[in-house]
Amino acid sequence: MIQAMVAAGEISDPEGPRGRLLNAAARLFQQQGFARTTVRDIAGEVGILSGSIFHHVKSKEDLLCEAMLEVTRVARTRMAAAVAEQQGARDRLRACIQCELEAIHGFAVPGFPILVSEWRSLSAANQKRVLAEREQYEAIWLEVLAERPENTGVSDPHLARKLLLGALSHTHNWFKPRGRGLSLDRLAAEALLTVWPQSSPTTK
Repeated sequence: MIQAMVAAGEISDPEGPRGRLLNAAARLFQQQGFARTTVRDIAGEVGILSGSIFHHVKSKEDLLCEAMLEVTRVARTRMAAAVAEQQGARDRLRACIQCELEAIHGFAVPGFPILVSEWRSLSAANQKRVLAEREQYEAIWLEVLAERPENTGVSDPHLARKLLLGALSHTHNWFKPRGRGLSLDRLAAEALLTVWPQSSPTTK
């Protein structure tokens, strides 16, 4: 899946110079914050000179923007593939929730939380670029949420998505997926119940 995206030119090769740079930047921006992460930090993580970064981007902020674009494209492709594998509408929604939780908690898509935590670090122009990419990711969510039967949880797909987005994003602050107790799979199942109770009629 990822290799197909690389071949199509949609994302950078994760093992190539640009891909390694973007992945390292996303991880460090998530761990340390954009303001506290220096170009030297990122260069050291990748094993290059600081000045070499500017062969790929114009500034540290542009690096953040490119990292966000890459994160969004990878997340969209993973989710689209997971949704396509499901037969029923409820299972497709569960797949969306599962994919987003996996990304938030570091099981896939390195640096995914920066899409929320570092949003204000972008200029208006770069926010517009990321939003355009983000809309394609959100379109998958809205299409799947629209498949729910009538009278199933929150009726409006846009509102249901906003409520889910807030709830799922906030789990980054309290959920410990590698600890004992609530598993990520169980968390996904419980989140699904908020927008599609199990007792509701199902659709194919």
